[in-house]
Amino acid sequence: MDNYKEISSKAILFQESKLILNHFEILEAIRLGDLAKTIGLFRSLPIAVEVRIGNWIVFHTSLPGSKIENDLWISRKARVVKLKHHSTLYEKVSAEERSVNWFIENKVSEADYAIHGGGFPLVTKSDGFVGSLLISGLPQVEDHLLCVEVLTEFLFRKGELL
Repeated sequence: MDNYKEISSKAILFQESKLILNHFEILEAIRLGDLAKTIGLFRSLPIAVEVRIGNWIVFHTSLPGSKIENDLWISRKARVVKLKHHSTLYEKVSAEERSVNWFIENKVSEADYAIHGGGFPLVTKSDGFVGSLLISGLPQVEDHLLCVEVLTEFLFRKGELL
């Protein structure tokens, strides 16, 4: 599934608004990344997973079937999330809905930034944007949906799901 045109920016913003953490520190980052890794291994997904606090890469794993290119995609997605504090798929869908060239609008290079699903902001109630969950290896909508699933499960397990 990779038809992002069936998803609205409003729907993605709703997802982002529901996936808010109470707090986020290094141990939570490791646990979040480990949960994504566990789901990926269980489903035999060819993904790379990264969790960042700011620019700090706190967790990274590459599962069987993933490629070095996935790390390059992750770096480009991470720049988008850090710049805009929104998911990469939101940025893509929003730009298309507004009929703008996202790269020109933000004065950045497509070589350095990727508005493809799989980058998701990590936001806390007290500090706002603190980092990102990044997944690469699946079609972009599936990367995005896996981020949403992992964060939903993570929050549910912590008893923090809004």
